[in-house]
Amino acid sequence: MAESEPQPPPESSEETPPATQNFIIPKKEIHTVPDMGKWKRSQAYADYMGFVLTLNEGVKGKKLSVEYTVSEEAENLVATVVPTHLAAAVPEVAVYLRESVGNSTRIDYGTGHEAAFAAFLCCLCKIGVLRVDDQIAIVFKVFNRYLEVMRKLQKTYRMEPAGSQGVWGLDDFQFLPFIWGSSQLIDHPYLEPRHFVDEKAVGENHKDFMFLECILFITEMKTGPFAEHSNQLWNISAVPSWAKVNQGLIRMYKAECLEKFPVIQHFKFGSLLPIHPVTSS
Repeated sequence: MAESEPQPPPESSEETPPATQNFIIPKKEIHTVPDMGKWKRSQAYADYMGFVLTLNEGVKGKKLSVEYTVSEEAENLVATVVPTHLAAAVPEVAVYLRESVGNSTRIDYGTGHEAAFAAFLCCLCKIGVLRVDDQIAIVFKVFNRYLEVMRKLQKTYRMEPAGSQGVWGLDDFQFLPFIWGSSQLIDHPYLEPRHFVDEKAVGENHKDFMFLECILFITEMKTGPFAEHSNQLWNISAVPSWAKVNQGLIRMYKAECLEKFPVIQHFKFGSLLPIHPVTSS
């Protein structure tokens, strides 16, 4: 389970776009399986994975209760969503937020909706509302709260898993918290991957670690032996280190989520996450 070194965050994530930028309503661009090539070569793919890997590095070795700072712009976000001078970006950015809570017709939810929320956060970084030094708060405060809301919706409405691979998938609904959660646990003094299938270890430590919160939620929602209803996770518990788990999950996320047509066919592209080929820096 190996992975290349994390990419640096896209340069635009720390810069406010010029006032003359033309924001556009994101739309679908992936209509057939051959279109997946455009996605994998796109600026959107590069920026999205750069964002995921930047946050992955930011939360490495840290507990959910760690102290973190939030930029003034992010504080404004709580009350106004987007500052007035960036009002033109609202329609474009809002599309990703709307796409992140599942499908209201099918009453389903999956990793494609989760990716839309991550794209929403990525766009907020690209327009300067959130900044790279907010990365811990983005994961622990904003994304973790999103998980809590979606888990409540899953319990209340018994949402169907969208695009689930069943027992052969990592999880019916989420993927990113396993990536970022395993990064949290890298070099932990006593918790090893084998411990996440131990009920006592999960019960004592889940409030500090996103990965263990995911395991707890799975055990609350499913019955029967863990090895049967979550076989992929059971196999991962045999990996010797959290660093290798993290690297393997990043590789798996690309292959099983970002490179699967049923997931990416619903992703939308605009001016902030464009479909055009990645530009050389």
